Amino acid sequence: MDTTADPLHPPAVNKHRRRATRAPLTTTAQAWLFLAPALLLLLGFTFWPVLWGSYLAFTEYKVITPPEWVGLKNFEELFEDEVFITSLKNSLLYLLIVPFIQLGALLLAVLVNNSLPGIKFFRAAFYVPVVTSVSVVGIMWGWMYNEQGLINAALQWLRVINEPIGWLTDDRIALFAVMFVTMWRGLGWYMVLYLAGLQAIPKDIEEAAVLDGANRWQRFWRITVPMLAPTILLCSVLSTLAAMKVLEEVLILTRGGPMSSTFTGLYYAYDMGIRSFNFPRALAASLVVSVFCIFVAWLNFKFIQPRHR
Repeated sequence: MDTTADPLHPPAVNKHRRRATRAPLTTTAQAWLFLAPALLLLLGFTFWPVLWGSYLAFTEYKVITPPEWVGLKNFEELFEDEVFITSLKNSLLYLLIVPFIQLGALLLAVLVNNSLPGIKFFRAAFYVPVVTSVSVVGIMWGWMYNEQGLINAALQWLRVINEPIGWLTDDRIALFAVMFVTMWRGLGWYMVLYLAGLQAIPKDIEEAAVLDGANRWQRFWRITVPMLAPTILLCSVLSTLAAMKVLEEVLILTRGGPMSSTFTGLYYAYDMGIRSFNFPRALAASLVVSVFCIFVAWLNFKFIQPRHR
């Protein structure tokens, strides 16, 4: 019997057997495979620096020497520093602008939530401060806040004031001047979020309310606001955290002055770390600010989310 293989007709290969030797990746394994690069970057550039910085906050560290554990010493010195106490007070005072940002953004969203001719221009115009560089915004407002700037000139022309006001040089009003810039920058961003929430509300619900005789205020208060609860929660958390982490406006407009009156918690950490090279104190301040941010975010979830449910 001739068992020589025919070169023109090779024996058939069992395809099922070959596939069985290479088990395909499961959906979960594929997901982890695609997520691995991003997770490694997140671990290397976010989680590890946070853990290492939290550890250094409890040490004496001067870069050229190894860290030495000192326990709560940095935190004790931190809360004995009057400038840091002022910084925390200013950060908490900054929370006062959050309701104004939310109300202003919601009002703008309601105004631009229509199909009138040219409405897209106004939507874009309100959003311009968000995409403008913070450096440009700071320089522009610094010029306008100047004693010979546009704001004082306009107020004098309207006979509201007789002498120019030092908006950024008077320690009684400098912080509020910086707050206004922060609020002006944030309105457009939250307006877009509220606009998206408004456009997601089904039209048939409002039409049914109109047929039932509900006026505009009743429709807004009984339908729009409850259905915007998730958006309100999101905007409240984001704006609260942003208010607790203000840095750029202070850095560009006042550098913490006059007399440390515009220091915020994050600017204090910047000043200690970058300008004074006191890294343990800066990290301790950052840790305290982070705890405050987590607590304030928890308050938002506690008081807003249950109402949505």
